[in-house]
Amino acid sequence: MNDKSKIAVLGGGSWATAIAKIALVNSTEINWYMRRQEQIDEFIRISKNPSYLTGVNFDTDRIHFTSNINHVVATSDILIFATPSPFLKQHLKKLRRKLDKKIIVSAIKGIVPDENMIISDYFEDFYEVPKENMVVLAGPCHAEEVALERLSYLTIGCKSREKARVLAQRFTTSFVRTSISDDIIGIEYSSVMKNIYSIAAGICHGLKYGDNFQAVLISNAIQEISRFCNAIDPMHRDTNEPAYLGDLLVTAYSKFSRNRLFGTMIGKGYSVKTAQIEMEMIAEGYYATKCIHEINEKFQVNMPIVDAIYEILYNRCSPTLEIRKLTEKLK
Repeated sequence: MNDKSKIAVLGGGSWATAIAKIALVNSTEINWYMRRQEQIDEFIRISKNPSYLTGVNFDTDRIHFTSNINHVVATSDILIFATPSPFLKQHLKKLRRKLDKKIIVSAIKGIVPDENMIISDYFEDFYEVPKENMVVLAGPCHAEEVALERLSYLTIGCKSREKARVLAQRFTTSFVRTSISDDIIGIEYSSVMKNIYSIAAGICHGLKYGDNFQAVLISNAIQEISRFCNAIDPMHRDTNEPAYLGDLLVTAYSKFSRNRLFGTMIGKGYSVKTAQIEMEMIAEGYYATKCIHEINEKFQVNMPIVDAIYEILYNRCSPTLEIRKLTEKLK
């Protein structure tokens, strides 16, 4: 991999659109896969994504669009996956080309349902992608703020520091600063779990808990993340860094957070189904809650917040009663 390697973005949502905006700063052109051809046609017609971040204009002459996943894989060196995790397998079903020689970048802050696997493990186990070819994009970066070119920080996680450095250079712009890390597992799990805690923050907001309690909730949440990551993959990591704590904070507090919005609706009395229909967007934390809860059946890490959100979302327990019980377990 070098600074001339061809980048492809796979996904048509807001985060994929923000990543494409970043990638085009230091690349002459990029490839872009979207599942629906009608979305591509409208994008080309109006020079912007018709459904997401509609204020961002693109020079479509620099973008090679395709709805054929095999074509984008064949013509690209670096594949940036930015699809909701529940739909990843659906996208890959049509794939007929091998991925073992490609650089796979996961911009998916979610977990693969059914397999209960983080994205890097899924590509390694099912598509034989070597560990040193797996990269994770992490950090407190809402797509909406990237679109507005508000200063953001990305962490590039990869076992190969050289590959991480090359990608960091490709993603460094006037509005994005980058750092590198070799803690792929910790970064990925933290990116998954912060969505659960964002739902928790939203539920508490919907139940009229104030800022004082929210601060206690989130300080306990980063401790849960730290305990869980250390149980899964023991190594020295500082969970106060932006890829962990920073991402948790922005997701738990931001008005752009779809997981917080989902939680707020649950706290206000919406059913899970009604909240999902009203939002018209994927709240990754809903799926993450079940996956992390099931993974933790093996590790038995003390995670009362995750347990409470699981009871609310999957066992239909009363948010009022579960959060009241949770208040007795937090410090």
